[in-house]
Amino acid sequence: MSSRINTRCSPGVKRVAIFGGTHGNEMSGITLVNMWIKNAAEIERNGLVTKPFITNPKAVEKCTRYIDTDLNRAFTLANISAPDVEGMPYEVQRAREINRMFGPKGTQDAYDVIFDLHNTTSNMGSTLILESSQDLFNLQMVHYIKKAMAPHTCSVLLNEHPQLKYSTTRSVAKHPIGVEVGPQPQGVLRSNVFESMRTILKQALDFIELFNSGVEFPPCTVEVFRAQERMDYPRDTNGNITAMVHPHLQDCDWEPLNRGDPMFLTFDGRTIPYEGASTVYPTFINEAAYYEKQQAFMTTCREILTGNALRKP
Repeated sequence: MSSRINTRCSPGVKRVAIFGGTHGNEMSGITLVNMWIKNAAEIERNGLVTKPFITNPKAVEKCTRYIDTDLNRAFTLANISAPDVEGMPYEVQRAREINRMFGPKGTQDAYDVIFDLHNTTSNMGSTLILESSQDLFNLQMVHYIKKAMAPHTCSVLLNEHPQLKYSTTRSVAKHPIGVEVGPQPQGVLRSNVFESMRTILKQALDFIELFNSGVEFPPCTVEVFRAQERMDYPRDTNGNITAMVHPHLQDCDWEPLNRGDPMFLTFDGRTIPYEGASTVYPTFINEAAYYEKQQAFMTTCREILTGNALRKP
């Protein structure tokens, strides 16, 4: 499946934010952002204001995903526009503060680009997350990053399914980009994951600097994995999990799952196969943070997005 993107971006990129600590136990982004807060030389580019920022400091301090509720689901219109009330969840308060600082969301005053740095316990490698298939600037940027990182793989997850899309921290920006690198346990810092994330940000900022300087990027094509469905674990009538991710599926993010392939393994050793009508490409397989969200993995389909040439107007 292929589709062409014609949308033009806004003239020039002036302000970029790099968010770490949206989840307070995902250590690569937290460490990088804290490093850049102390010394921003590495992320400085000509004509660009780049702001590193810890989004959920209380969760970072406790090394926990969140305090009251998931900050990366808190940027709904209701949350960011409602009047202040006593007892509001900490992450909702924080979402409102971030929206005032980097938004307002959906306006021309919002930051041009926000990179939101995350770690996953799943075997996803380096992954870029897009929220729209119609953002030519982001498409050209991920194409540049993927090409610069070759021969190392950098997958692209497109999450614009209306039933799967959620109100992310980065959605405040005109051009939101999620950066997801793993596998890495929660609360742990791995040097290879840290360096992969660092490289992605270097290439992304290089792209923005080139764009601002007037470089024209030719038409491009990008393979993306379009989010389709959240798959839960098998459960009993009380809601308890009755099976695990099958060992043949475990750690096989982005690999094809065909009808009849092993999907789950019950505690008594019975295999539950995948029974979907078409081949899918699972990701976020057995992600630790998604047990509470009743998600064993997400299915995706492969798609080619095609974008026109891009140059600053």
